[in-house]
Amino acid sequence: MIVTFIGVYLSGLVVILMLMTTVWLISLVVKDSSIVDIVWGLGFVVVALAYFALTNGWGVRRLIILILVTVWGLRLTLYLGWRNIGKGEDPRYQRWREKHGEDWWWISFFKVFLLQGVAMWIISAPLLAAQFHGGPRTLTLFDLVGVFVWMVGLLFETVGDWQLARFKANPANKGKILDRGLWRYTRHPNYFGDSLVWWGLYLVAVAAPWGLLTIFAPVLMTYLLMRVTGAALLERDMKKRPAYAAYIRRTSAFIPMPPKPERPQPPQRR
Repeated sequence: MIVTFIGVYLSGLVVILMLMTTVWLISLVVKDSSIVDIVWGLGFVVVALAYFALTNGWGVRRLIILILVTVWGLRLTLYLGWRNIGKGEDPRYQRWREKHGEDWWWISFFKVFLLQGVAMWIISAPLLAAQFHGGPRTLTLFDLVGVFVWMVGLLFETVGDWQLARFKANPANKGKILDRGLWRYTRHPNYFGDSLVWWGLYLVAVAAPWGLLTIFAPVLMTYLLMRVTGAALLERDMKKRPAYAAYIRRTSAFIPMPPKPERPQPPQRR
């Protein structure tokens, strides 16, 4: 049983590597490595479909996990595609392209596409655990709570993205900081929602045998969102804005909390 599980899991890695290699080749043609961001959500849909085809677990739970991943993944892909296509390469990747020069075409495969593919594969473990085993053949409390947590996460992510897109679309807001709506309670409602989605998927996996052991997946996703590619990376640039310092002082970094009251800052010495 363990050997079979690992075999299916490794098959998922092969599927992901094929997808990321294809996207890498496309990036060479369009000269835009940031298209990898658009494919991030879609990649999980593809590997979830692969697990669905290769497993014989309880049909209801398999279908639930597939639907949840598909809704989340396609929403994220469509949103990022709408936001990014036609806007040029993301500045993060531009800096890497300038740094590595003519060698970027092959370095990008390892530094961007392969790295994200491996992360995607590791994080996909609960998607397999939820679909692999035949029991329990009934919905458990973990299934129900997992779906609820997923719904809350998707709501935060979707509403947060919508509020930010609407804010940026208004020319009068140029240079300003969004601190209304969900952004009043957390500086990154979209990333918090993304993390919550994966904790919900993990809880559904916990309903099946071995699902509990895949806790490394939501932990890794949360860490990446908070410390690596998500909130931390964004705030490196945002902290340069004077108004953002005040926003940081009163607003929770990740988990939604009531905003702190503004405290007067001591005058600076000359």
